Amino acid sequence: MATRIAADATLLLHLAFVLFVVGGAVLALRARWMPVVHLPAAVWGAVIECTAGTCPLTSIENRLRVAAGEAGYPGGFVEHYLVPLIYPAGLTPGIQWMLGAGVVVLNGVVYAWLVRRGTWRRGRG
Repeated sequence: MATRIAADATLLLHLAFVLFVVGGAVLALRARWMPVVHLPAAVWGAVIECTAGTCPLTSIENRLRVAAGEAGYPGGFVEHYLVPLIYPAGLTPGIQWMLGAGVVVLNGVVYAWLVRRGTWRRGRG
């Protein structure tokens, strides 16, 4: 039972990380130090997505699920949990590139806006 709870906790942590990667730049509107944490996470997320890599959290969750007597799943977290919600037809390398580019563009726009307005020089946090 504890192993299954750990697998579920890893899943929730992974989901939180994905949400942070996608929209973490918005947190920089409130916390001047946030880019120090968010930018490396966003780069990691984009690289994993664009290279069709597997995040270590996926491997950890799968190992915990197998140890709990459940079946793991092939592929990565995004393919297993998020793609069926967003792209029911399936994931292709082109879609992965679009997802990775979307993360970069979304966060780039927010950071460009922050730099342009001078928030980092006189910002909060």
